[in-house]
Amino acid sequence: MATTALQSLTKQLSNRFELNTNENELLATLKNTAFKQAGKKYKDNNGNWKEMPAQAVTDDQMMALLIIANQYSLNPWTKEIYAFPDKSNGITPIVGVDGWSRIINDHPQFDGIEFKQDDEQCTCIIYRKDRSHPISVTEYMCECNRDTGPWQTHPKRMLRHKALIQCARLSFGFTGIYDKDEAERIVETEEPINVTPKANVIDVTGIELITPEQLEQMKSLIDVTKANEHNLLAYAGNVESLEKITKSKAEEVIGMLLNKLNKQQVQDERNDEDIPL
Repeated sequence: MATTALQSLTKQLSNRFELNTNENELLATLKNTAFKQAGKKYKDNNGNWKEMPAQAVTDDQMMALLIIANQYSLNPWTKEIYAFPDKSNGITPIVGVDGWSRIINDHPQFDGIEFKQDDEQCTCIIYRKDRSHPISVTEYMCECNRDTGPWQTHPKRMLRHKALIQCARLSFGFTGIYDKDEAERIVETEEPINVTPKANVIDVTGIELITPEQLEQMKSLIDVTKANEHNLLAYAGNVESLEKITKSKAEEVIGMLLNKLNKQQVQDERNDEDIPL
């Protein structure tokens, strides 16, 4: 049986698509279709590729996926968002290119986009209705190209996707979401990122700990502001991890991070104004 929080998130998704089904049935459908994970592939003793049985998506992982799906109005059945396994048997919520296009076009301040591309680089330029200067980001083939199928067959398209996503992050502050290429790079690193929120628990002293929503927001803000997680843990009472921060202290930390983000955005706008045309 799903938790109350998970049922609430599932109901939001059901209402958005006007689905005539209860929360538990929809949750089971999502786990078996849109959010179903593929089994990991391996080579047997004869050198043949085989696939291990897929692990079921847990309720905590479903919460991570549904929080993002609801926040950005993404459709899991059209692969705008789906689950990607990481090294620690968790998942990373992946937003496909169509999903990124959706959230960009749905943003109320979006006012157009341009690309400038050659064999070596791609520049994405996004215009906002409330800004006097556009935001531009350039990605370089020599830094982004990988020895994978899509990069070998469609390198310019992949580079354009990278420029689009990075420019969207700077333009609209989208955080905590990745595309498939980024997720694959995360898995390849020694310390993979697991954005699955932990379940809300109460410790033995009766103090309520950080909620899944607070944890997701805090991780996103730490990522975008490049804040020092060690210093934040010390400020929160020298706790062992973000999951051990109390709910009330989490509100303070999130407030500090939001203030830091606002200052960075103001500074970015000033820097834009200083750049001659």
